[in-house]
Amino acid sequence: MLDGLATAKAIKAELAVEVAKLKQAGVNPGLGTLLVGDDPGSHSYVGGKHRDCAQVGINSIRIDLPASATLNDIKAAVKDLNDSKEVTGYIVQLPLPGGIDSNAILELMDPAKDADGLHPINLGRLVMNVSGEMTSPLPCTPNGIVELLRRYQVPTKGAEVAIIGRGLTVGRPLGLLMTRKGIDSTVTLLHSASLDIPAAVRRADIVVAALGQPHFVKPEWVKPGAAVLDVGITRTEQGLTGDVDPRVAEVAGWLSPNPGGVGPMTRAMLLKNVVLAAQN
Repeated sequence: MLDGLATAKAIKAELAVEVAKLKQAGVNPGLGTLLVGDDPGSHSYVGGKHRDCAQVGINSIRIDLPASATLNDIKAAVKDLNDSKEVTGYIVQLPLPGGIDSNAILELMDPAKDADGLHPINLGRLVMNVSGEMTSPLPCTPNGIVELLRRYQVPTKGAEVAIIGRGLTVGRPLGLLMTRKGIDSTVTLLHSASLDIPAAVRRADIVVAALGQPHFVKPEWVKPGAAVLDVGITRTEQGLTGDVDPRVAEVAGWLSPNPGGVGPMTRAMLLKNVVLAAQN
């Protein structure tokens, strides 16, 4: 079992040591959040981020705006976060209210403070950097997946990887990360127009399901002994359901639970981006 909860706990302990060192040097890492509206899921998500900060000693700064906030109100809040010396990294919680261009708001962010790692400039740097350490933030969920594989010593060099889902937050940046030198995987990025998804999955040593369709990946698709990471999650009548059929556990060599797998790693990587920004 690729236990994201236990791994995230270990990462938080490591980050707490780094935060203490920074504070001794007079640097105080701080996470800012900008939340617009009253969506319960968004409020729960942002609240969890601030609780995570408290666990490792990171300061947290929260800006909540009503659903009636104008474009200028949101732009002003982004400027405040860009200018704040207390904030070393921040997120703009999506979705924004209807009529607000999310991409236009995200592009106003200071790339050095992009805690999600999804600013166009930072994604562009990921495209350009095929080897070596990056000082700019990496996308949290893809980075969490790579870190989970690394800590469980899942072989990646020369491995065939099937990523199901081409979204901006997981599929596309994960393909870039998995092909970097030092990881050295061969990636197939699958999506709704792919002709034979089961055949591509059967070839894969590592399968990442990030499409948001309950129990989409079937056990008969999976190569025996493969690593399977269940990223997508959907609310159904039976509760929260992942993209991977539970019977895949009978075939896979490694399997991330959902919940408790990639989700906690995403949150840990966001904290890591905040600390990295403070170190920079």
